[in-house]
Amino acid sequence: MANPKRKQSKRRSANRRAGNAYIAPEFARDPVDGSLFRPHRVNPKNGMYRGRQILNVEV
Repeated sequence: MANPKRKQSKRRSANRRAGNAYIAPEFARDPVDGSLFRPHRVNPKNGMYRGRQILNVEV
């Protein structure tokens, strides 16, 4: 079987594992009702996107 020629450094191993770090999702606050939603998406609470009504949401 093939074996590594040199020991892999701790920095190289850490850089490889850094891509698996969990990043909490960021939220935007709606200026109309103050609810939180993911940016660049339709607000699921009121159906607004960029100041326009996109979805009809029954409350």
